[in-house]
Amino acid sequence: MPEPESTSTTRTVRIDGNSAAHVALTDRGDGRPFFLLHGGGGPQTVSRFADLLATERHARVIAPTHPGFAGTPRPESLNTVRALAALYIGLMADLDLRNVTVVGNSIGGWIAAEMALLDTTRLGGLVLVDAVGIDVPGHPIADFFSLTPRQVAEFSYHDPDRFGIDPATLSREARQTMAGNRATLTIYAGSSMYDASLAGRLAKVTTATLVVWGDSDRIVDADYGRAFAGAIPGARFQLLRGTGHLPQIETPDLLVASVWSFSGG
Repeated sequence: MPEPESTSTTRTVRIDGNSAAHVALTDRGDGRPFFLLHGGGGPQTVSRFADLLATERHARVIAPTHPGFAGTPRPESLNTVRALAALYIGLMADLDLRNVTVVGNSIGGWIAAEMALLDTTRLGGLVLVDAVGIDVPGHPIADFFSLTPRQVAEFSYHDPDRFGIDPATLSREARQTMAGNRATLTIYAGSSMYDASLAGRLAKVTTATLVVWGDSDRIVDADYGRAFAGAIPGARFQLLRGTGHLPQIETPDLLVASVWSFSGG
């Protein structure tokens, strides 16, 4: 099938009474709306999945870049996951999106959960994909910032030899982008990658939620995912076999099927 037409643009969204953020985004496909939120690896970790979802299904896929990632500007006042969630609520209103399924991977899942706690007006459902953001005793989030590139691959993928990236093979510009993404991730999520209050607050989520997890994820293991689902009233948990922390890269067809079925396809 041909790739869907994709447009790249930047929208200016007010974040408080005195400042605004410029949000770079891609918009592809036509049909049921999906809002796709990337994790700490940056927007490139979801771009092919966005293409696949928009190609294989009758779907419109909007994928913003979190300000500060991929070299984009970030206002100093935009420095928490909750602030990002508020920004994206505003962006969805600006785009006049309705009945949107928000799909978030890793920190993107955390952002999606915070969106559901802020304003459900435009939300139709949440798909949290190997999300971080809560503290689960006995199932700690891996200390991502202390890992070597090889360890990141081993923790992130079922098949690290196939999907892992060796920074030594990348251009200087690409390595600088990776370093900038890591620094921005620390600003939003801190070194712990969770908010101690989030697990308790998730009891107030009223949006239909699917929690999808890779069975080989070692950044946040499957029992962490089960705890995440258990904290959200009515949430369903689904385990993907042969998959790590980034199903959208490693088993995208499985994830497309799960996302589409959940959204009512």
